[in-house]
Amino acid sequence: TGAFNAEPFEGNRSWVGARPELRAIGYDSKGIAAHLGLLRRFIKVGAVDLLVAELGLYGVRPDLEGLGIARSIHVMSPVLHELGVPFGFGTVRHALRNHLERFGRHGLMTVVSGVCVRSTHPQVHLHLSATRVEDVLVVVMPIARP
Repeated sequence: TGAFNAEPFEGNRSWVGARPELRAIGYDSKGIAAHLGLLRRFIKVGAVDLLVAELGLYGVRPDLEGLGIARSIHVMSPVLHELGVPFGFGTVRHALRNHLERFGRHGLMTVVSGVCVRSTHPQVHLHLSATRVEDVLVVVMPIARP
């Protein structure tokens, strides 16, 4: 999408501060009910660079948590196929395990634990190391490949 849009990722930085390519926003009579952003990018899995749709900026309004609104993410499936990516990918904190496993039981995603993810802090955190390694839950959504 151009050199300017690549700048946030120079030096293996993660997408913090980058604009998502696609945003899905769900509304109800009270306003925004849920939102999700995605960005095509390459992640390194072992020694292999793999194109994924990285999912992030996910949120559900607190009064709607536990009501199954997350399942509505499947409406994005046709758009994900159009992007030509084999997988959707995201990371979340362990506190969301039950929420994601409920969603995953519908076959829409797999939740993987025990994976260390290395990412970078944006430059605004000068007091922190440039890279960090986290033990997070990894979410994988099959799109073009099982």
